Amino acid sequence: MPKVDLSKIPVKTGSSYPGHRAALVGDRSQQAVGKAGGITQFGANLVRLPPGALSSLRHWHEQQDEMLIVTEGEATLIDDHGETLMRPGDIAAFPAGDTNGHHLVNKSDADVVFFVVGTHTDTEVGYYSDEDMMVRIDASGYHFTKKDGSALD
Repeated sequence: MPKVDLSKIPVKTGSSYPGHRAALVGDRSQQAVGKAGGITQFGANLVRLPPGALSSLRHWHEQQDEMLIVTEGEATLIDDHGETLMRPGDIAAFPAGDTNGHHLVNKSDADVVFFVVGTHTDTEVGYYSDEDMMVRIDASGYHFTKKDGSALD
């Protein structure tokens, strides 16, 4: 049956960011709904942000498109253009290669839930707008460095 049962999908809390950066995301949690449904050509996640949590550090992707829709609560989209309030039904799109670093922040007193989809590629490079950090993704995982490729502190 194509219906995905959310109660059977593990909830992953936190971040894969190195060092102190992981704590910046707070108690963000996500469920890999696309993977659970057998989807392989794009990622699809249901993400929950408790009050004060970030969806990620502000970032952009070289090769991967990303799009989200808010389903519950009120989030603040922060990008290079400033801040935009996002409510249920609001959609944001981030084309691959667009250097407009973005993330959502929950500045409210209630949880925010959003559904995000993005391209799967064999490799990827992402950049973090407010940190001297980039990530290279390949078959062996995530590799975080400074933007010049040197080791992080």
